[in-house]
Amino acid sequence: MNTFTDILKNSFLDQTSDFSIAGAAVSLSSALLIGLFIFFIYKKTYAGVMYSKPFNTSLVLLTVLTTFVILAVTSNVVLSLGMVGALSIVRFRTAIKEPLDLVFLFWSISVGIILGAGLYPLAFLGSVFTTAILLLLTAKVDGSAPYILMLHLENENAELEAVELLKNRFGKLVVKSKSITHGQPELIYEVKIKNNETNFLNDLCALEGVQNATLVSYNGNQA
Repeated sequence: MNTFTDILKNSFLDQTSDFSIAGAAVSLSSALLIGLFIFFIYKKTYAGVMYSKPFNTSLVLLTVLTTFVILAVTSNVVLSLGMVGALSIVRFRTAIKEPLDLVFLFWSISVGIILGAGLYPLAFLGSVFTTAILLLLTAKVDGSAPYILMLHLENENAELEAVELLKNRFGKLVVKSKSITHGQPELIYEVKIKNNETNFLNDLCALEGVQNATLVSYNGNQA
């Protein structure tokens, strides 16, 4: 009569898959290839304020390392249990400022898991499909980019002249903030600039009563 230990060994602990160096090389090479593809797509579609190359590089390494871990896990069930326990203490404490960064992180991990499981067509097809969606949703139709314009003015007359110039240049202005200190207005506008044309800033500063004008890149998200 089989004991519980015998049943556990026969059905669980003794189940291992043969490790193939050639198969592992194909999986890791595919992970590197798709990881580099993710690297390029992230750089192409990034719309934040400060692009981080170290974060983008980590996406490539994360894809390869996830594949490496899954290959080890699928070769031995006992090893998989130990790996789960070891990885459970790992915490990713870096602040994610851009929502799409989470998508790329999950994309890299998912590809690593799929390649480690040997589902190569699914990994490539899923990456192409994900890229198509990203390019479609992040495409800039009018070629303009949002900026934050900060103005420090001497008086109300300077404000009227500055607003008139901006309306003639952009047509529509979005006021983000306005404050008055000792009769001197301070305004913050959101403007959309095409092809990085910032010459209007020189005309703005040439107006009488404009003390300071600052233009800052803006990702379009509400604070």
